[in-house]
Amino acid sequence: MHAIRLLPTALAALTLISTTAALAQEASSLERVTVVGSRKSLPAASSTETLVPVDIYSMGKVAEGGGQFDLAQSLQYLSPSFNSTRQTGADGADLIDSAALRGLGSDQTLVLVNGKRRHTVALVNLFGARNRGATGTDMNALPLLAIDNVQVLRDGAAAQYGSDAIAGVINIQLKKKAGCEAVAGYGQYSAGDGKNYLASAYCGVKLGGGVLGITGEYQDRGRSNRARPEDFPRIIGDTKVENSTIYLNGEFPLSGADKLYVTAGAQNRDASSAAYGRGGVGSADIPKRNSAAMYPDGFVPFINGKIEDRALIAGWRSQISGWDTDLSQTYGSNRLHYNVSNTLNASIANKDLLSGGKGVSATRFDAGGFEFKQATTNLDVSRFFPDLLGGSNVAFGAEYRSERYNIFAGEPGSYIDADGLNFGGNAGSQGFPGFQPADVTNRRRSSYAGYADWEVTLTEALTLDAALRTEHYSDFGSSTIGKLSGSYRLTPQWLLRGAASTGFRAPSLQQLYFSSTFTDFIGDRPVPVQLAPNGSAITNAAGVPPLKQEKSRNLSLGTTFKPGRDFDLTVDLYQIKIRDRIVLSGRFDANNFPVLAPLLDSLGVEQTAFFVNSVNTRTRGLDLTAAYRSTLGPGQLNTFLALNISRTRVTAVNAPPKLQNFTDVLLSEKERLYIEQGGPRAKGTLGFEYSQGAWTGEAKVIHFGSQTLGTFDGPPVPNAHYKPKTSMDLGLSWQVTPALKLSAGGNNVFNVKPTKQDASETDNSFIYESVQFGLNGASYYARAYYRF
Repeated sequence: MHAIRLLPTALAALTLISTTAALAQEASSLERVTVVGSRKSLPAASSTETLVPVDIYSMGKVAEGGGQFDLAQSLQYLSPSFNSTRQTGADGADLIDSAALRGLGSDQTLVLVNGKRRHTVALVNLFGARNRGATGTDMNALPLLAIDNVQVLRDGAAAQYGSDAIAGVINIQLKKKAGCEAVAGYGQYSAGDGKNYLASAYCGVKLGGGVLGITGEYQDRGRSNRARPEDFPRIIGDTKVENSTIYLNGEFPLSGADKLYVTAGAQNRDASSAAYGRGGVGSADIPKRNSAAMYPDGFVPFINGKIEDRALIAGWRSQISGWDTDLSQTYGSNRLHYNVSNTLNASIANKDLLSGGKGVSATRFDAGGFEFKQATTNLDVSRFFPDLLGGSNVAFGAEYRSERYNIFAGEPGSYIDADGLNFGGNAGSQGFPGFQPADVTNRRRSSYAGYADWEVTLTEALTLDAALRTEHYSDFGSSTIGKLSGSYRLTPQWLLRGAASTGFRAPSLQQLYFSSTFTDFIGDRPVPVQLAPNGSAITNAAGVPPLKQEKSRNLSLGTTFKPGRDFDLTVDLYQIKIRDRIVLSGRFDANNFPVLAPLLDSLGVEQTAFFVNSVNTRTRGLDLTAAYRSTLGPGQLNTFLALNISRTRVTAVNAPPKLQNFTDVLLSEKERLYIEQGGPRAKGTLGFEYSQGAWTGEAKVIHFGSQTLGTFDGPPVPNAHYKPKTSMDLGLSWQVTPALKLSAGGNNVFNVKPTKQDASETDNSFIYESVQFGLNGASYYARAYYRF
């Protein structure tokens, strides 16, 4: 393990705080809270009383003794419509786990922290089975022990929160309670690899009449490898990851109703994924992609990423003439800097060989990278009028947001062709060619928005909410959207609810301006590809217009049933129609689109792809949650069920005029299936938790529905069909003392794997993609938790 740069000072502070501070009791459970999806503060929150489906997950047990060590994987097995699968063989997508709701893209889900917009990552996913062509939010940049609860709004909410909230909103509420706690964990796969070490501590100290919570976390996850002997040289499995994270979160009274709040966080992540292997002596990779003098037995290049994630929220809550006001400033940045190791530039090596040298080049290259920054200013105003139409909550506000995106070049050796192909060696660092000076960009934009929201209780049974929002972007124009939702209580136990809304998603700066030249392996054959930015010579020649916003229409109808304290049920149907959805096109080359032949030849690539508003989609589905609490013998049994069934279909292809006759390339069968079935069509979790005295046992049965993905040569080669699979997780906790808890268990204990495929036809050139629950198999873990 390398030295932890962010944690020493923080951990020393935690030790001092835990021994000298006078710590308060936990905050009262009657503290008023605002649940995502509503502007009204409530003394308590229940998923059976909200106007739209909202799941509220307390993260205490997950952080103390759960089998997953990060937030994305924890939610994967809690929320019915949440989906996140670690990728492998997918370049940068291996380094940052993306997540999404209801089978849509990761950039169609808005993530909030303490109710404030979270920044996205700088990465745009180009490979992998999930979220191709999409950006997203790195949820694993927040330590689990810092989180109080996660609220998942499973409904379109762009009219309330702005761009990206087409599929829903995830709000992560951080702790600010007095007291100290720590957790240490270890896990590994049954194959003996992927060793995972976790050390995390939280301390909340009284300060200025409020509480400041400080969390420090260190995680070291080792590489896993599921490659078979016949795959040599390959490494297929989890990325190696080392995280150092610190988060602060606090709220402090000033005078009267005035409160100051602040959240600050930083994470440094060193991640390393394995690229496609290159063969040794006797293979076709020499001299094009290897040098016999350097790697006679072949080699696996490593794509290493140094990821720096920073976040800051500062705000002031007050009350002016009876109106609650909230003025805040949010800042976030995400920077990914690549370097490639255990590699070579074959053109340099082969030039050296033919010039009388040994035939070598450097083995590590700085490949450049990219950075995204976002600053958001919000003013939110609300007031509850108890005598207006039976009780009305009126809210309005404004937002200003600025964004900046830049790409920086790598060192020349990571991309140059040292000899003009005269000596047969390919240009650039093998595994991941560096960003070139032509890729460099520095772009920015701004937007401003205003909204109004009125929630009214017309009768004891009927509640309605109406929201209207307008936004203007400096690069593409304006959008005005609205939402109407309501609930009607048929009986004290039974509630009907529904919503209709319009929404939008602005094209990300990453989709607008990302540019890169890389090597893709198609059926084991290396193919140089350029991803062309919007407005480039390639997209202009293809007649691709400037990217514009996606537009959505959402409908939902559901019911909740709570006959008593021990049982609750929610069932919700939904439909999401998206027009002009931004997708990554299929690959164009000199054969399927001859107009581009001269440009491709001048760039030294065989294929190109680009982002385009090219499809309309329709998603229909059902979410079901149920929970039952009962006494069984001397103990307590809690049972829960979470189920999502979803179907996405491409309903139209909107090709620019020049591409009207090339729709089969613009949206190939392979790319269409990534949109329609990037995630399983069904996911269900049935969980049982039994507690007796100091012992708690847990069993979860997780079912993943089928997926069908495209192949490189299909048709006529049939698509890759992944059959439904079911796994089981087991856990046991022992409360040794009131302060100490020990936990152990296993995930996917029956070692279930996805359906095997033809490795020459999968995107990662392995016998299965990273679909459903991934490809690593069973894992085991142990944790120790202590409350000071």
